[in-house]
Amino acid sequence: MEAPEQVYGVTPPMKTDLPTDAERRTTDALLEELKRQNTFESPADTAKREKVLESLRHICNAFVKHVAKTKEPKNDVLIRNAIGKVFTYGSYRLGVYGPGSDIDTLIVAPKYVLREDYFEHFPKLLVEMAPKGAITGLTVVTDAFVPIIKFEYSGISIDLIFSRIIQKQLSEDLTLQDSALLRGLDEVELRSLNGTRVTDEILALVPERSTFRKALRAIKLWAQRRAIYANIMGFPGGVAWAMLVARVCQLYPKAAASVVVNKFFLIISQWQWPHPVLLKRIESGPLPVRVWNPKIYKGDSFHLMPVITPAYPSMCATFNITRSSMTVIQRELERGFEITEKIVTGKRPWSDLFVKHTFFTSGYKYYISVIATSKTEDAHKIWSGYVESKVRMLVQKLEQHPSIALAHAFNKGYERRHKCRTSEEILQVQEGSMEFLAGPEAASESNGATDESRGNGAVKAEEPAKEQSDGGVAKDGTASATAKVDDQDKTAVKEETEDGGTSVTSPPQAMEIFTTTHYIGLELAKIFPHPKLASNLLYLSLSGADQQDAKSLDLSYQVDEFKTLCTSWQKYEEELKDVASIGVQHCRNFNLPDDVFEPGETKPQRKSAKNAPNGKKREATEQPATPTGEATAVLSRSGRLRHTGTHWDDYDDDDYDGRKLAARSTTCVGI
Repeated sequence: MEAPEQVYGVTPPMKTDLPTDAERRTTDALLEELKRQNTFESPADTAKREKVLESLRHICNAFVKHVAKTKEPKNDVLIRNAIGKVFTYGSYRLGVYGPGSDIDTLIVAPKYVLREDYFEHFPKLLVEMAPKGAITGLTVVTDAFVPIIKFEYSGISIDLIFSRIIQKQLSEDLTLQDSALLRGLDEVELRSLNGTRVTDEILALVPERSTFRKALRAIKLWAQRRAIYANIMGFPGGVAWAMLVARVCQLYPKAAASVVVNKFFLIISQWQWPHPVLLKRIESGPLPVRVWNPKIYKGDSFHLMPVITPAYPSMCATFNITRSSMTVIQRELERGFEITEKIVTGKRPWSDLFVKHTFFTSGYKYYISVIATSKTEDAHKIWSGYVESKVRMLVQKLEQHPSIALAHAFNKGYERRHKCRTSEEILQVQEGSMEFLAGPEAASESNGATDESRGNGAVKAEEPAKEQSDGGVAKDGTASATAKVDDQDKTAVKEETEDGGTSVTSPPQAMEIFTTTHYIGLELAKIFPHPKLASNLLYLSLSGADQQDAKSLDLSYQVDEFKTLCTSWQKYEEELKDVASIGVQHCRNFNLPDDVFEPGETKPQRKSAKNAPNGKKREATEQPATPTGEATAVLSRSGRLRHTGTHWDDYDDDDYDGRKLAARSTTCVGI
């Protein structure tokens, strides 16, 4: 009598048929496309990864011995048996890594090695024991949700986290499956161990690992190409996508990878959210720790697309998803299903599924850009990471506005370097200027480039400097460079001699300024309000006969709250205030910087004024007229957009009489 087949998941499978010949051929075609898309790593590169991990194991053991000698120098037995363990998690442990993938790595140490010891001693040992020059970009982040050391080892990106377990000595064959190992650990240590435990559970809960890995490679590539892969920006991360694919594998345990991919789009696009995705029943455990349960914890009931980790204590891997990102994900899932339905019937190739997103080329008319600026590279690593972690908060504030249907944050920021010689140039960079870019990209960007902060496309040279009050702060309350810096800039160019003349000195040396910019696409609600011109409104207008977007839009409150959230960070107040800033700008699609477009992509073009329905160009002093079917807006110096007909112009809050002012729009705070 045959033993019953194992049932995976919380429900019986939907289908257990073996693959047909046609399905196998479709899977072969999928694998060929994945290889063509360069998702597989060469054996030589894989061997290099293994060599790096072996080196980390050696350094890990030396680190634990070092701490043992420091704390108990006379305990020879402890020192002799002092070892640590290196575990991996994420894409590397799942077996779906590719060229350029990082290695998510965990160091586990005995109970006498504390987190403080790890951050104090390990970075030094890492640099000392690795081959000379092999460690680059070393960054220590102690106050993250999961404290981490980030670096590159021989060009391979490593994210290294730490936890101890309450054992005096570790065995060579230690695994992390036993939940009893979690006893006595704090929440940070539990989160650190969770990555490896979850990854191992996922692999144990899929019927066929080979099929799972092939399907997951396809879904990862699709999610990355469609820009919906980033937990920090409100989209599922790698582990969440892996759990979703694993659930489909459980429902079709014998299916070919091509079928799993097709059924993935069918099932997940029709999933009845917020019903959770579970790979197994949620377990209770030996610890008084929080386990995901919306009936007990109010916060869990607000999760929009809950995907629950299978390892104890179970957590929601998708708690970051917002209403807007959920809408974007749903659209992409429906698109994926439509395409794969035609692929499995031979009507379309697999390459159609992996076509790049259109976020910048045709996604939106209006964008908000969040610009993190720093004067030093070390400060920027810290500041830009913190701002990135808070962009999702701005998205949530924006989507609560009744006139915004969707606020879609792009899944990555754009890092740029600028060379500035004066405080005025630094201010322009803070406001989004591309004119002072350093490096090979500078030529293409600065040649006739327009400032991101100016919706009307005027060349920066035509604009006079922002008017400032005493103390170097702009009259609109925007923080700018200090008066002291201004004075230094002036004396660097011209000095008065004893006889009353002047002598010209060499210009000030260029200072490197670092920026990271995040873009949020805005989709306006289709509503029919009664527009009122008001000096304090972020104002948009659309007078087309067919449908109307939001007529008035004041985002100053949301922007101010977001800036306060960022600048009230204790580390900013204590260490970064003088070298870092945060700015929020509007941007029309035709004013997006060139570097967000890849070769072959068409940048949106501004409609010519001569095509306006009345055929009339508006003079600078003319009262703005609203063109039929054209929505335009502007962000004023206080952070507000203003309707100006076919142009984007800047108006002072106290002077909305149609006169064009020559001030740049900005909501910059800091340096």
